[in-house]
Amino acid sequence: MLLKNDYTNLFEDVQTHVKESAKKLGSSGAALFIIHNDKIVTESYFGKQSNAKHARDVKADTQFHIASVRKAYIGFAAAYAIYNGYFSIDDPIRPFVEESNLSAYEGVTIRHLLTHTHGLKIADGKLVSEYKPGESWAYRGPSIDLLTTIIKKTTGMSVADIVKEQVIVPVGFQSTEWIKMSQPHSKIANTIRDTDNPFWTETDVVDGSGMNMYVSAQELALWGYLHLREGKWGGKQLIPKEIIQMATSIQTPNPRLPIHKNGFLWFVKDTNHTFNQIGDTVPKGSYQLLGYTNVALLVIPEENVVAVRMFNRYGSSDGYDYLNDIRSFGDTVYKCSIKTNRNQ
Repeated sequence: MLLKNDYTNLFEDVQTHVKESAKKLGSSGAALFIIHNDKIVTESYFGKQSNAKHARDVKADTQFHIASVRKAYIGFAAAYAIYNGYFSIDDPIRPFVEESNLSAYEGVTIRHLLTHTHGLKIADGKLVSEYKPGESWAYRGPSIDLLTTIIKKTTGMSVADIVKEQVIVPVGFQSTEWIKMSQPHSKIANTIRDTDNPFWTETDVVDGSGMNMYVSAQELALWGYLHLREGKWGGKQLIPKEIIQMATSIQTPNPRLPIHKNGFLWFVKDTNHTFNQIGDTVPKGSYQLLGYTNVALLVIPEENVVAVRMFNRYGSSDGYDYLNDIRSFGDTVYKCSIKTNRNQ
């Protein structure tokens, strides 16, 4: 194992937070994994992988559907492509896309896709522009499809190919994969969801373009730790630090606008806003991704901490305030990391 265990009760408030969130969500199981000051300080697994009578316990090797947290891997692949000269961040996307004559593509660049400032959305089955690129922010699906397509077209490799070659194989990850959802295995947590949820999709495509990525809490935390260490792994520079710095720093075209700030799909903390997914006390420069399964990966460089929470609930229950919950999760992690550093 890359990191040593140094379990502490100083992060108990985070454990309590995760248990309470799991209960509110109606999740059958959950996990929490925290790395602080280059040591594993908290590793907890709760409940079952499903609501079935003889369901498997949630364990260290349990893999959760990470939903939009997968975008950290897409952002990494985009940074890899840019670093290696396949395209540039401010390249217009038209030369890379089919139906490049569509007016919605006017003025849209790679940067806009990566920072949710592209303005593209699907309306009545057609791709349209809801605002001029760079002038606002909206969390829409077309950008992800376009990014994964452009990465494959320019590099000759899929997102999954790049991540496997650059990270999964070199570090020996065993619980990070894109699953054919028609063929789940025993370590996969069943995703509890409303049967009529319109956002749920199932796919057997394993090239990194679909919402079918499953990761264990430990390996998601180690993925975050690779970013925290700016590409260093086991004392060696596994990934050029420029790739990580590019992905995790603010790339929003006009950072003065009162909108979410993004790196390469990561949410990056800047100024406090009521709409932020990262809590008010969490310091500037921290970065995070949150998935629709309520899975979260938070990196706070200032405190040298990575925190992962995992649930198997797609969407949320009535009365659950996801924005308040994820903000308070980050604030609690930060509070505990400060307390820990003061006691050392």
